[in-house]
Amino acid sequence: MAMSGEGDFKDFGPLVGAIDQGTSSSRFLLFASKTAELLAFHQVEVNSVYPKEGWVEQDPKEILSSVYQCMEQTLHSCKDLKINPADIKAVGITNQRETTVVWDKVTGEPLHNAIIWLDTRTKSTVDHFEANTPEKTREHVRALCGLPINTYFSAVKLKWLIDNVEAVKKAVEEDRCLFGTVDSWLIWNLTGGKKGGLHITDITNASRTMLLNLKTQAWDPYLCEFFSIPMSVLPTVKSSSEIYGKLVDGPLSGVPISGCLGDQQAALVGQLCFNQGDAKNTYGTGCFLLYNTGQEVVLSQNGLLTTVAYKLGPDQPTVYALEGSVAITGAAVKWLRDNLNMISTASEIETLAASVETSGGVYFVPAFSGLFAPYWQTDARGVIIGLTQFTNKAHLARATLEATCFQTREIYQLKDRHTPRKELFNVPRLTVAFVRPTMPETTSLGAAMAAGMAKGVEVWTVHTEDKSQVNTDIFEPAVNTQAFKFDPHTSTVSDK
Repeated sequence: MAMSGEGDFKDFGPLVGAIDQGTSSSRFLLFASKTAELLAFHQVEVNSVYPKEGWVEQDPKEILSSVYQCMEQTLHSCKDLKINPADIKAVGITNQRETTVVWDKVTGEPLHNAIIWLDTRTKSTVDHFEANTPEKTREHVRALCGLPINTYFSAVKLKWLIDNVEAVKKAVEEDRCLFGTVDSWLIWNLTGGKKGGLHITDITNASRTMLLNLKTQAWDPYLCEFFSIPMSVLPTVKSSSEIYGKLVDGPLSGVPISGCLGDQQAALVGQLCFNQGDAKNTYGTGCFLLYNTGQEVVLSQNGLLTTVAYKLGPDQPTVYALEGSVAITGAAVKWLRDNLNMISTASEIETLAASVETSGGVYFVPAFSGLFAPYWQTDARGVIIGLTQFTNKAHLARATLEATCFQTREIYQLKDRHTPRKELFNVPRLTVAFVRPTMPETTSLGAAMAAGMAKGVEVWTVHTEDKSQVNTDIFEPAVNTQAFKFDPHTSTVSDK
């Protein structure tokens, strides 16, 4: 085995790190750029707080601290694994999208807790904007930004902070306030913070704010004026793959940060969905189905979102996607565990649900944060129906898992007809084959790929036609379609 640098290190070739900052945890992962092999990682849970019903917040300093901790612990484990940290050539970032952070550029301190994407406190703000549109509709800005006016997106969260938090309002007036999604907060701190940190975001995260014009790929003056957002607080928009700056301290000081994608877009890249018509679905707190529509901005007529999929370099084309967003999937399992104490670990739900053949007529709509695609009903609430004296916790567990399947099936079937379907990644309860990567960390992999292929780094080569770069399992449908009927137009289900 060849040695790399000083010490008894194995030669894995150039390595790329990925910061994966999600809703429930932060992670740092190391990939070998030549093989896409995951070599090491560390994960730290991040706490959410719920000050009021519908409010969901996180401490931005805890988010940042968890990222540093993950990096330090991963690099500490490199010694035992005989990985040479000097082989790490770049770091990419992927993050929970729409989550809104505001901070003081002079002190570096957050001006408020981060408002998480699930938060629905801005319902009255959304109602206000809807009432002030000529059409009295939440569709008013969709032609520009691809999104309906909804509590999900960052602009209304930022508007709420400016209107309701005195420290934010004052910082804006004194030109001290910076806004960003989690990627911006991390990059600013990792590249120096108040001592010269870079205030930037990538185009995929920018496309989730309701402030980016999809066609010009820049902050839109009309949208900023409509939402009363001063453009001075906004970060500079960059591509998803370029050297943004370098880490300024710690064991990776001097290593470039050269890739950034919102988590769902990173999963699209990590699952090699580079062809028009490719689709992926990934599951976490919620689940998100993305369809690659190529270089065309496709505006959905049936409740799907239009978003930037990726732009892998400043001189590369911008690729777009249609997205079906489901707010609550894995979070429903966590609810069974933490709120109802039905299970002690999330993995137990599989055994419990499999102990019964059906849900016994029980159906669960986990609208804890309203309903996302295709309804966009902020005021919707969770419903469990079909309970009888026969119902037990196994039926409820099965209904919880089936809820994910029903929601996924619905957004999949609502895909615009002119978007060609080629392959589908990770979609259950459908009468099509689906593909599951054997290495599950495809979101982090996408961020690493973007960082590794950036000009000036160039240690990762992606062959867009070669799906063998990611090993997969293929599953054929086994459901009896005659015994399972679902009407996406009426959202009704029937079992025969």
